Amino acid sequence: MNIYWKTIIIFLLYFLQVINSKHSLLSDPILLSRSIKTDNSTVYEYKTEFFEVPLDHFSFSLNYTFKLRYLINDTWHQGNDAPIFFYTGNEGFIDVFAQNTGFMWDIATDFDALLVFAEHRYYGKSRPFDNETYYSDPKYMGYLNSEQALADFVELITFLKTKPNMKNSPVIVFGGSYGGMLSAWFRIKYPHIVQGAIASSAPILQFTGHTNCAEFAKIVTADFQRANPTCPILIKQSWATIMNITSTNEGMKWLGENWNLCKPLTNANDVSNLKGWLESIYDYLAMVDYPYETNFLTPLPANPISEACKYLDNSTLTDKDLLLSVFKAISIFTNYTGEKKCNGIDDAAPQLGADFWNYQACTEMVMPLCTNGITDMFEPYEWNEEKFSQNCYDAFKVRPQFNRICMYYGCSDLSAASNIVFSNGLLDPWSGGGVKENLSSTAVVYIIPDAAHHLELRSENRKDSLNVRQARNFERASIAQWIKQYRDMISNKPPPY
Repeated sequence: MNIYWKTIIIFLLYFLQVINSKHSLLSDPILLSRSIKTDNSTVYEYKTEFFEVPLDHFSFSLNYTFKLRYLINDTWHQGNDAPIFFYTGNEGFIDVFAQNTGFMWDIATDFDALLVFAEHRYYGKSRPFDNETYYSDPKYMGYLNSEQALADFVELITFLKTKPNMKNSPVIVFGGSYGGMLSAWFRIKYPHIVQGAIASSAPILQFTGHTNCAEFAKIVTADFQRANPTCPILIKQSWATIMNITSTNEGMKWLGENWNLCKPLTNANDVSNLKGWLESIYDYLAMVDYPYETNFLTPLPANPISEACKYLDNSTLTDKDLLLSVFKAISIFTNYTGEKKCNGIDDAAPQLGADFWNYQACTEMVMPLCTNGITDMFEPYEWNEEKFSQNCYDAFKVRPQFNRICMYYGCSDLSAASNIVFSNGLLDPWSGGGVKENLSSTAVVYIIPDAAHHLELRSENRKDSLNVRQARNFERASIAQWIKQYRDMISNKPPPY
C-alpha cells in the first residue's frame, strides 16, 4: 500500500475518531454558523510586544542583543496548556501577514488558542541596528538568515511557555511562502519545540538541482493564458515594443509620461529596471490572483489577472497602442484605487516591506529562476551561477552559497520531516518548487487545483471554492490530531526523577 492511500486511511480513521468531539469537522460551530465574509473588511486586533534576542545565537563571544517584535492575541486563550498558534514571520512587516492569515483567527476560538505572529529579524520593526549605514555592511548583515530567525522563534516560544498555565502548551506553527518554508524547517529542526506545521505555498525545493528554473515563469504564463489566450501573446510582444520605443530619448520621454513614472527614463539601465518592475507585477498578479478583493501586496479587485487581461484582448494592438494597453493592464496592480500619483519602479510591492530580501536571495535563499520566451511570456533569461554571484558581490559584497539550504535542512532527503502539511495551490507560480508527494504518513501534501499563493491561509470567504474549504478542513483536522498526539504523550510521560 503506497503512502498516499495510507495517509487517506489515517485521515479517515481520525475523522471517525473525532466526529463527536469538540474538534469535529461536522459539529464545528465555526464551520456551521460563522458568518462567512464576502469582502476583505475584517481588521484583526492584537497587542504589540517586543522580546530581546541575541544577534548571534550560535556564538559565545558576541553578547549583542536586539528587540524582536511580535503580535499577540489572547482573546480565546483559556485554561491550562491551551495551544499556541505561532506564525513564522516572512520577509516583511509582520502586521501585513497577521491581517492576511485569517485562517489562524478563524480556528483559534475552537482550540482556545493563543495567537502569536513573530516578526522576522531585520524586517519591519525588528531591525537590530539604529545606524542605517550598518545595513550596507556585510559584517552586520551576516546575521540575517533563516537559521538565526528560527532560533529567535525558539527563544520566544520558550519564553511564552514559562507561564505556569502554558508549560505543556502544544505549539503549531503556520506560514505562507517564505514563512511556510520557515514553518516546515522549524518542525524539521526543532521537533521538540513545535508539534506540527502548516507550510502553505512553501517552495522548499526551489533550489539548485531540484526544480527546473523555468517552472515559475511557465505557471505565471499559464495563469494569464487561462484568463485570456491573447493576453500573454501581447505581453510577449510588448518586450520588443518597449525596446523599440525606448531606443530614442523621445521614446523614453513618451513612455515615462504615458506610464506615469515618478522619474523619467534616461538610459538603458532605467529601461532594464522598468522591465524588471514589469516582470514583478506579472509575477505578483499570478501569486495573488484571489477570487475576491484583497489588500495584501496592494489593493486589488477579485480575479485581478482577468481584470488586467481585459485590456489585452485585441490581437491587432501594436507599437504605442500596445504599450498604452499594457499600462492600463498593469494599473490594475499598481493603482487599482486611482489614488497613486505616480509609479515608482524600484519596488513593485513596497507595502510588504521586503527591504532586505535581495540580500537573503544573494546568500542562502538562492532560488534559480529563468525564462525562455517559448513556454513563457517573458524575454529569455538564462540562469547563470557565475553571473549571479558577481551581481551579488557587486550589490552586497557577498557570494551566494548555492547549496546551503539543502545541506542545512534537506532537499533530496526530507526523511526528518513529520507532522507537516505542505499545501500548494496550482495557480501559484511557487508551487513549481513545492513538495508534491507525501513524504510519510505524517508529512503530507495537499494540492488545491484552483488556488493562488497560500489562499487557504486567508479567512473564509463565500467566494472560496470547495477545494479551498476542504483544504482548510484537512489542515484543521491535522492540527487537532497533532495536539491530541502531544497531549497523549505528555499524559503518559513518566515523572522526572
